[in-house]
Amino acid sequence: MTLVVVPVRFPPSSHSAATLREAARIAEERGADLTILHVDLYQRSGGVSRSDLKRAVEERIGRVDRARYVVRRGFLVEETILEEIVAEGADVVVIGSKQAGRWRRMVQKLLSDPDIDSFLRGELDCTVITVDADGETTGEEADGGDEGHVPLPNDGDD
Repeated sequence: MTLVVVPVRFPPSSHSAATLREAARIAEERGADLTILHVDLYQRSGGVSRSDLKRAVEERIGRVDRARYVVRRGFLVEETILEEIVAEGADVVVIGSKQAGRWRRMVQKLLSDPDIDSFLRGELDCTVITVDADGETTGEEADGGDEGHVPLPNDGDD
């Protein structure tokens, strides 16, 4: 079964809503299950539950078929998201452009002069689709070549 994972903030912002709508569309188009993921940071512990997440998502975008709501606790949002994506064996990851910028900064702290696209392709054996605040997408097969290469947005696009 195909799996789409979409990390979101809580409560979902308007940008998160655009990302959620696109992830739900992609999951429906592919006949896939959808995991809606929120990372509750230990240092800010909002005590968000799965039912809180589900309620907030449904208030923002309506009911989502074949969705699983997951709340993970962690110290670093990006690291926790990567762990969940790998553990779930996601086929498609849909992230907001702001999240892509955060991943870029995290990787820059870990590696010298990293290429975020190559890093994500190396870490994730899946398609990564980035959604901007207007719901426009860019995507790339994680294991694909440069054919149809669309880079993740620059940090300035946050």
